Amino acid sequence: MYSGAAAAAAGPPRRDFISVTLGPEEAVGVGGYNNSKAWRRRSCWRKWKQLSRLQRSVILFLFAFLAVCGVISYTSMGEAWKGITNKSLDDQRTEQEIPGLKLANPAVLPAPKKADAIHGDYPELSLQKPPKPPHVRRGPSNLQIKAPWRDARLKTRHDTTTAVEELVEADKVEKTEKSIISWRGAVIEPDQSTEPPSSKIMEPEKPSSVEAEGQKEPVPINERQLAVIEAFRHAWKGYKDFAWGHDELKPLSKSYSEWFGLGLTLIDALDTMWILGLKEEFEEARKWVANDLVFDKNVDVNLFESTIRILGGLLSTYHLSGDSLFLEKAKDIGNRLMPAFKTPSKIPYSDVNIGRGTAHPPRWTSDSTVAEVTSIQLEFRELSRVTGDEKFQKAVDEVMKHVHTLSGKNDGLVPMFINTNSGQFTHLGVYTLGARADSYYEYLLKQWIQGGKKENELLEDYMRAIEGVKKHLLQRSEPKKLTFVGELAHGHFSAKMDHLVCFLPGTLALGAHNGLAADHMKLAETLIETCYQMYAQVETGLSPEIVHFNLHAQKGHKDVEIKPADRHNLLRPETVESLFYMYRFTGDKKYQDWGWEILQNFNRYTRVPTGGYTSINNVQNPSNPEPRDKMESFFLGETLKYMFLLFSDDIDLINLDKYVFNTEAHPLPIWVPA
Repeated sequence: MYSGAAAAAAGPPRRDFISVTLGPEEAVGVGGYNNSKAWRRRSCWRKWKQLSRLQRSVILFLFAFLAVCGVISYTSMGEAWKGITNKSLDDQRTEQEIPGLKLANPAVLPAPKKADAIHGDYPELSLQKPPKPPHVRRGPSNLQIKAPWRDARLKTRHDTTTAVEELVEADKVEKTEKSIISWRGAVIEPDQSTEPPSSKIMEPEKPSSVEAEGQKEPVPINERQLAVIEAFRHAWKGYKDFAWGHDELKPLSKSYSEWFGLGLTLIDALDTMWILGLKEEFEEARKWVANDLVFDKNVDVNLFESTIRILGGLLSTYHLSGDSLFLEKAKDIGNRLMPAFKTPSKIPYSDVNIGRGTAHPPRWTSDSTVAEVTSIQLEFRELSRVTGDEKFQKAVDEVMKHVHTLSGKNDGLVPMFINTNSGQFTHLGVYTLGARADSYYEYLLKQWIQGGKKENELLEDYMRAIEGVKKHLLQRSEPKKLTFVGELAHGHFSAKMDHLVCFLPGTLALGAHNGLAADHMKLAETLIETCYQMYAQVETGLSPEIVHFNLHAQKGHKDVEIKPADRHNLLRPETVESLFYMYRFTGDKKYQDWGWEILQNFNRYTRVPTGGYTSINNVQNPSNPEPRDKMESFFLGETLKYMFLLFSDDIDLINLDKYVFNTEAHPLPIWVPA
């Protein structure tokens, strides 16, 4: 700092200057910062050059990634906008056809119509011309059947307005509820305990646009199917009025009989009601299952019968409805049946106390029947698949592997009994496809199909057994030369054939459909003719439980002979079952006609006016068939279900490439690769 005196002595003041040289890049107005585009480009380039090579590579990668994402998003938005536009046009067309109707989301699963869609007695049923359905794209999920959308196509005299109201209401419900139960084109609010199946097991596959475009028109219910629905509702009326919650109806005495005390008829009929579209009856039965079906009770049940009827029925209904209530009940009964497998040989006992957790053979023997221990596999394998608990499948697979290695077979044919202690066949030398052995052969094929056609041991055993049937059990009757399946006892052939054997034509046809030998279908065609003649050659048009065939022509004698002890009819399903398979795979209308004859004769000789159907003692006496006062649960679970499917021309109504029926007619999904 300078003082004032020094400043004065220095003379006049001097101005100081600082010289600053500005380069051309910084000089204003001489190429410097002026916010021009050229300046900004040069500035960005300089900054870019200052970045390291790694930094520049990362930035370039991010730009490329964003560009790819942009292209994909543009494509997706285009398809979505196209779909929205198509849907809007479809909705406009639908509103023109049905004013005021707003479609809910299309159902993935078929759902029963309201029960009052079909009113009155059978003679008054009439099929009205269905209105044109709205255009709805639909596709099957991986494990579920395609929705027939019947109530959008078929409107009987009382349900047109109701169905429209349900669809409008369903649209509101769908917006507010995450979980829905679908009822053939409408949606209803589930009970609080209802959940959709686990996504791990039941995740539906989104159908491709090709699948959606290729869908055929829905198939309406026809008059014969309506007759089956009427028959079911008549049988259900008797059960509801006189045997509700009990095992079986006694329609003549208007009471009931108990076997296990577990509502067998109700559980057996659950999936039948779903398939027939009987919404009201299904909801009513579901409430009973939710509130009254209890397995914690001190009662002995037969392992085989409870597996095919109860476990199979619950699993099937779970898959068709998506209602987890049925899966929880299936897990409960499945766990309670497991003590049956605690035997020295792993061949299960025949009886289980589901309350105490104990199991035992019959009081008179330590044997189990071969059919019973080898016809529970479809159900326990499926229970493992949907629960993730392998113990169920492991137990039943051990049985099949053990039987596969056993001696005592005759060209693939197995004896009727097996000992639970030694694990060996007993009563050797007797071979039949009737009682005590029948479903062993059926389940060999069906397990192979269920598992995706990968388990070669099952297929080998099945093919060998069919060859054994051809070699040892096939004969032809006189005078019509009907091919039938007899029995072999210690080298002696018997021309005896149980009605139960009539499962075989359908099983053979199913195998041929899945790529097995073509001559299996030819044999199926000859055998189903024989099974039909077991009805047609009888005075009531109903088959007895057992027939004997004439091997030698005798004047005045038919092919079929019936002994007094065998002339009862239990409303069995086996012939109708095979007719269903034969029609589904051949399209030959004669199989539907044969089934129609059988249904009419059931109505004529077994129908009880106050509700229900009864088995009869004498199929040879049309004037007095001697009713037995019992309606077996399988009449609703199997016979009427197969009747309904037989009369349907919709191959997607339980598609046989997606489902396999257990031996009680409960459809279970065919496994596909995960």
